[in-house]
Amino acid sequence: MYKHFAPARALFPSNNLMVDDDKARLNRPRPVRESTSEMTEIVLPNDANPLDSLLGGRLMHWIDMAGAMAAHRHSRAYVVTASIDHLDFLVPVRVGDFVILRSSVNRVYRTSMEVGVKVWVENYRAEQSHHVSSAYLTFVAVDAAGNRMAVPPVIPETAEEKRRYEDAAHRWELRRKESARRIEGRS
Repeated sequence: MYKHFAPARALFPSNNLMVDDDKARLNRPRPVRESTSEMTEIVLPNDANPLDSLLGGRLMHWIDMAGAMAAHRHSRAYVVTASIDHLDFLVPVRVGDFVILRSSVNRVYRTSMEVGVKVWVENYRAEQSHHVSSAYLTFVAVDAAGNRMAVPPVIPETAEEKRRYEDAAHRWELRRKESARRIEGRS
């Protein structure tokens, strides 16, 4: 009745089994545009609170998914969410609205990458669109065994991509300082 499925190792072999040509292809620098992703969701009653507004946790889940898509596209690897920066909800999102999430890699470090996600609400009945939220997430590339993997560099091409690339370096420094402060506070 049940068919036997091959173990995940057989379906997704470790990067250690790749030939040098495959490794070179996967590690070549990539432009930001190759990571760009767009995801659209419709807000259903199950996504909402009793006031028919989108649950914040549901939006956070969608932001994480949209960010992961960009990180996967850039790294060509499994990714895990390491952190998400500050998140504000600027306008309410109602049942029946479309939520559009756009994401791309802003900057790459050795095994991690910052991904920006911008969220819009579209009320197609009223033909209106509003910015809902923006978030910066850090993803780490890992192999099938969960070991960190090197991420290829990202190439910002447009003025906006270059600005986001530089801004990401400032956020990275702030994250480092905040992390050191928290660790010091535990001592």
